[in-house]
Amino acid sequence: MVEGILKTRMIRAPEFGAGEWLNVEHPLTMTGLRGQAVLVDIWDYSCINCLRTLPYLRQWHARYANKGLVTVGVHSPEFHFGRERQQIEAAVRELEISYPVLMDNRFQTWDAFATPAWPSKYLIDPQGYIRYQSQGEGGYEKFERAIQAVLLDANPHLDLPLVMLPMREEDKEGAVCYRPTPELYAGLNRGALGNPEGYARNLTVLYQLPQQRPYGSFFVSGAWQAGEDYLSYQGQTEGIIQLPYEAVEVNAVLTPHVETVERMLHPETISVEIWQDDLPLTEINRGLDVAVEGRILVDRPRMYNLIRNPGFEQHNLTLRVKNRGFSFYSFTFTGCVK
Repeated sequence: MVEGILKTRMIRAPEFGAGEWLNVEHPLTMTGLRGQAVLVDIWDYSCINCLRTLPYLRQWHARYANKGLVTVGVHSPEFHFGRERQQIEAAVRELEISYPVLMDNRFQTWDAFATPAWPSKYLIDPQGYIRYQSQGEGGYEKFERAIQAVLLDANPHLDLPLVMLPMREEDKEGAVCYRPTPELYAGLNRGALGNPEGYARNLTVLYQLPQQRPYGSFFVSGAWQAGEDYLSYQGQTEGIIQLPYEAVEVNAVLTPHVETVERMLHPETISVEIWQDDLPLTEINRGLDVAVEGRILVDRPRMYNLIRNPGFEQHNLTLRVKNRGFSFYSFTFTGCVK
């Protein structure tokens, strides 16, 4: 995480780029918002760090919308499915986002702000200058204090609430954060596949699990085909993904089908079995998206929470799938404990 108040050099916030808007009748402009404080959150709905930041953004919007703060979400998609309006609308609805959201499919706003990572937050004062910015998770108390400072600059007589307490145990002072397994991507661009067969562009490869499966990669068996940023199962029996890792939680970006048309023609969900250390999951380690019988139902492209260990632990995760077309994009991990 990088954060800081810009003190010596005042930078004017750029205009929003072109794109479709949600939760607002007319497109917003930075010029039209002059005279109000603006919080811009550049995010992606399948990004774990973005999703963990959202509870604070929702609360700040609820606390300060009537005191002069306008919150704007800018959705800059990490994966191709994030360009689909129906997916963003579903995410905005499920995540209970009530403030305006711009679909930044061409990354015009991302580039204008010189955004380094997901998520990135920018606090803009009523004169249109960026007063505070933060990337990644954490620093929530500092950011809220910056919001209050900007609002009080504009109206010293505002009656503001006390800064919020941390919303999660791992956000509190004294929480311990370990270095988890780094994010692992599938696909030709950034693939972390550990099988010796490697990738073959536009071809289906029949994989076998290697005997040695070190940390820092994932491994597959069965017939899989690689796209630019995903790996898709093309077999007829059972495909397996194995992932040795160190973390508290494990998340995966999954989809029943990569292509929009295929998801429309085959709207049924795909069942995926989740195992840890060759054992079924239990109430102690089962992720939020895993049913009691140890399966997840993949109904649309999004991030799924697979594992929630009680502490920072070392395990081997297995996903078993039998449905042709099932694809995965990435695995992400968290390492903070209370």
